[in-house]
Amino acid sequence: MPRTRSAAKQARASLRRQAHNKTIKSRLHTLERKLLSLVDAKRAPEASAAYRLLTSALDKAAKVQVIHRNTASRKKSRLAARMKTLAATVTTVPPAA
Repeated sequence: MPRTRSAAKQARASLRRQAHNKTIKSRLHTLERKLLSLVDAKRAPEASAAYRLLTSALDKAAKVQVIHRNTASRKKSRLAARMKTLAATVTTVPPAA
């Protein structure tokens, strides 16, 4: 239990921030799972759009310090590498005649 009024107010604010951060992180996880499923399915156009959405969301989360900026950078880098392998596999597969 908080001993002072200011500590009680801080505890309430902390709970509000925790709930807000949880929604942002949940959205990030959802966007990442969606992108990875599109990459696994080799659907390049949809994956490209999902990648743009995810990188934007990661940058916004890092800007307000929900996640660390290096974490956002690392995730974007690793996902870009996955996208690059997707582009390589899509272009090297010959069309079915």
